[in-house]
Amino acid sequence: MIKRILAGVAAVGALGGLGFLYYAWYPSIAPVPRPAASSFSAAQIERGRIVAAEGYCAECHTRTDMGGGPELAGDYKMDTPFGAIYSSNITPDEKTGIGNWSEAAFHRAMHLGVSREGEHLIPAFPFDHFTKMTDQDISDLYAYIMTRPAVSMAQRPNELPFPLSLRILQAGWKLLYFWPGVYKPDPRHDALWNRGAYLAEGNAHCGACHTPRDFMGAEKRSSDYEGAVVDNWIAPPLNEHNPTPTTWTEDELFQYLRFGVAPLHGPAGGPMSPVPHRFLSTVPEEDVHAIAHYFADLDHASERQGHDKAALALAMEQSKAGLIGPNTDPDAKLYQGACAACHYNAAPTPVLGRPDLALNNALWLDEPTNLYQVILHGLTAEEGQSGIAMPSFYNALSDQDMARIAAYLRRTRTTLPPWTDLEKKAAAVRKTVQHVPVNSSH
Repeated sequence: MIKRILAGVAAVGALGGLGFLYYAWYPSIAPVPRPAASSFSAAQIERGRIVAAEGYCAECHTRTDMGGGPELAGDYKMDTPFGAIYSSNITPDEKTGIGNWSEAAFHRAMHLGVSREGEHLIPAFPFDHFTKMTDQDISDLYAYIMTRPAVSMAQRPNELPFPLSLRILQAGWKLLYFWPGVYKPDPRHDALWNRGAYLAEGNAHCGACHTPRDFMGAEKRSSDYEGAVVDNWIAPPLNEHNPTPTTWTEDELFQYLRFGVAPLHGPAGGPMSPVPHRFLSTVPEEDVHAIAHYFADLDHASERQGHDKAALALAMEQSKAGLIGPNTDPDAKLYQGACAACHYNAAPTPVLGRPDLALNNALWLDEPTNLYQVILHGLTAEEGQSGIAMPSFYNALSDQDMARIAAYLRRTRTTLPPWTDLEKKAAAVRKTVQHVPVNSSH
């Protein structure tokens, strides 16, 4: 009897294994000669350029360490909890890039996360978002990429330990987390909302940075847009749980995404900075409006902004109060000497080039990470608001100084509990800064 049970279990296991192999196996698609640029129309290439910009392709497929690398030639290092992963060369070089990929192979990679050779792609490449893209957008993107300069450059090998390095195991990840299929418009919403949802959920893959991940590296679908840690910065929540005292309205979102600065919330910094400056500033304005419209609905902006007027007035009063009259608070004096000259505001609203910290995400998050990152990195004239820079205080402020400023701002500009272990956290963030920026304050 026991032998029969064991034999039955073995048979079920074998069938399950065969079923998994059948599910996991994809054939190789034959290589093709690199398509001639003349085979694509100028209109299709331009549409593809827009698709590439809205998907930030160059951001993750261009090396930034080791002195940088050619655009789209890959080798961008992505640090993950499982080990470093290096992006692929997606220029049309036939040996180290994708120049010998047919359009069918390109479509399969985007929609199913499978390479031309039939290997499963690691989900650091967000095919779980790209699967929502239309065939037309993917064809246009193919035309754009195949007409870029071909660059011969190989990527460094991924640093995933065995057995995570086995590509076939990615099929198991897909069984658990991947639901392929093009975006289906929601009939409950208008065309602008659906365009924004299509872009945000698909090509722009906003959730890849703004949604927390589980122990398997998959986005937590129950926590969409709740915020996450990305490249040692915190990508804040994009839903109604964003903690800033003034609402991210559709106009604030549009200004931020299009120009890199929102009047009431301040400039884009860190990993977010290239999104408006390198990419969304170059696409049709109506697409940026659509993304802003979608997220304004997602965060229930119209229902929540009734308190904004009072919150804005309070922020202006707090900013003014910190500079008027004698002040015996040593932390306030440190803030005044280092920060207040550029961050002081008076009623009725902040000056665009003078972000008010009481309204900024950095002070209202659970950790002071983003505040410390901006203090240490600063913002160049190409980041944040165009043409306006903030110097780095990497050399000018110690970890203790930064902790004092953080404590002072948290207790005087927010209604939230104080942060803890501030000096220790300042030291930890400083370690993530790889070099002292050239505009560093002395």
